[in-house]
Amino acid sequence: MEDREHGEKAKRRGPTTVARAYFAALDAHDLDAAAALWEPGRTDRIVGMTEFTVPEGFKRWFGTLFAAFPDARLEVISVTAQKENAAVRYRVTGTFDGTGRFEGLSPNGARVDVEGFDLFTIRDGLIVENHGFISGADLARQLGALPPQGSLAERGMTAALNAKVTVGEIVGALRERAGTGRSPKG
Repeated sequence: MEDREHGEKAKRRGPTTVARAYFAALDAHDLDAAAALWEPGRTDRIVGMTEFTVPEGFKRWFGTLFAAFPDARLEVISVTAQKENAAVRYRVTGTFDGTGRFEGLSPNGARVDVEGFDLFTIRDGLIVENHGFISGADLARQLGALPPQGSLAERGMTAALNAKVTVGEIVGALRERAGTGRSPKG
């Protein structure tokens, strides 16, 4: 791999080095440095939440995140690498008190502290794929979008969902018995 600026061979960076540099850039809110560690046009996935193309979508999503959480910090807990893969366990902390919305929510001053896991594929010193995992339910609870675990409100939501399932089973049984197989109009 040739260093474009110096015209000399650059040392190929391994998966651990690239993954740590990526998280250091994100922790510093340096989106240009983080995006430069990617092969352009590749897709970053945060499973169950979003996916975007690097660099445009990447910069837009993380720019929005950092506008909503101006004090966001990303701390690497551990990195495990093998061949062209790096698995990173990390912790994200921050206060939802910025100027931007996050996932449709307006800033409310909530503090977040969640762990995540990213699995990178890195070739020739550049990230070519990432699958990130973070507990959406834990994040939603901390942001106030879901009630606290074990709370009366959560138990009420669970009871309402279970009641819906039970009513669905009863309606299904009644349809079967009537031989209609159709849902009643309502």
